[in-house]
Amino acid sequence: MSADTQTPITPTRIRRRLVLSAGDDLRRCLVCDVREKSVCNAIDDDDLAVLAQASKTLSFPPSTTLVEEGAPATAFFNVTGGTVKLFKSLPDGRRQITGFADVGHFLGLTNAGFYSFGAETVDAVTVCRFSRTRLESLLTDYPQFERRLLAGIADELAGAQDQMLLLGRKTARERVASFLLSRTIQSPCHKKQDDTPLVSLPMTRVDIADFLGLTIETVSRTISALRREGLIAGTDHHGIRILAPIQLESLALGQ
Repeated sequence: MSADTQTPITPTRIRRRLVLSAGDDLRRCLVCDVREKSVCNAIDDDDLAVLAQASKTLSFPPSTTLVEEGAPATAFFNVTGGTVKLFKSLPDGRRQITGFADVGHFLGLTNAGFYSFGAETVDAVTVCRFSRTRLESLLTDYPQFERRLLAGIADELAGAQDQMLLLGRKTARERVASFLLSRTIQSPCHKKQDDTPLVSLPMTRVDIADFLGLTIETVSRTISALRREGLIAGTDHHGIRILAPIQLESLALGQ
């Protein structure tokens, strides 16, 4: 066969060859569906073997402690499936849910040497686990990886500021509306034929109430009211369909 009639070598074909020739660890990273959504997208295919060797895939059932508040921060986690709730605790057992980590979130970064928060799986969760020593080596050897992590930290800081505003100034209706809108961004969001966002809410109403600083009764009443007003509709599997995103956004902004 002449050179002119040979199949051209494209980036897709090169990537396919890499996958076929790779070991199990590297293949796991090459075919990862969430790589582009996470810090791992800072590492090129050529250097992906280093990332693969530095991580280990783990799976956890619902209601499993992933991070224990106050424990030594010996490992860090990249969420590749499911949802994790983050919380802070008081000595008497009371706790405040501070956020929900979905696919692509990186958990456990700290300078203090111990975890400043707790983390528990909401549903079935898969993660890539990095040991502290291996992660520190990656940050040293790959500055682009460090920059990607810093960008993620900046996003988390902005989210924390939004949460402070939500808890300090917003009404119950504004809080629930804000939460639903935030989940359309953070969770895998599918759309029906009528182009209305469909959001998965794997957490319980108790978790939502804890996160929003409300009672479960208030959360339930508010969601029911939004349904009656035609702003949202319930779906199977704990989903919410946002029927009027513009009106819901106006409500979230206090307009």
